[in-house]
Amino acid sequence: MPSQLDALRLPFIKEHYHEIARAAADKGLSHVSYLEQLIEGESLLKQDRCVKRRISQAHFPILKTLDQFNWSWPASINRLQVQNLFRLQFIGEHANVIFIGNTGLGKSHLSVALGHTACLEGYPVLFTTALDAVNNLLAASKAGNRKQELQKYIKPAVLILDELGYLALDKTAADLLFQIISRRYEHGSTIITTNLAYKKWAAVLNNDATLTSALLDRLLHHSETVRITGKSYRAKDEVEAE
Repeated sequence: MPSQLDALRLPFIKEHYHEIARAAADKGLSHVSYLEQLIEGESLLKQDRCVKRRISQAHFPILKTLDQFNWSWPASINRLQVQNLFRLQFIGEHANVIFIGNTGLGKSHLSVALGHTACLEGYPVLFTTALDAVNNLLAASKAGNRKQELQKYIKPAVLILDELGYLALDKTAADLLFQIISRRYEHGSTIITTNLAYKKWAAVLNNDATLTSALLDRLLHHSETVRITGKSYRAKDEVEAE
């Protein structure tokens, strides 16, 4: 029977059917109850493996949770707004989330925590920096497989584009970023972290006012903006010593 359970890919049942059978006999449980325990154990194991696989495929730089976020540090943040996002209703609506604030205020932390929560709830997620995404597409274009690479950023239910605005993009890179946003419009949720107010995005997008307007039009049509203000948490010790 173990070989048959291997063929059916039922590792929990293979490992535990003897001990659960003994426990069921000791307690006088029915065959149906015994079977229910085996099926429940197998189901939970598969769910756990699926969650771990989604988290691995998301490529988070480090795992963060909402419980770990230091709410007392930012000078200003709408806590209720952020906590409401973790209900994940925006994903079902194919809406977007944009975290705006200076460096070191927890934008990436919150984006990863939000993505991690989405993984736990069964949604495919991909984390990348905005610069890495366009650089990968540029390399794919040269190799002749841009369409295939673009699908990597279009397909996930949730795409996290971190650090938009830290480096300016040339025309080709700006066009590629627009393709990502445009193709995901009303098909998936995009989470963006940026240090720039919307009125300054053109400076990052090759000073192309038309492209910037088109990109923001698609991004903000269904979206929620979370603004965070204050001083960098990474400079916390120096700030407190002042």
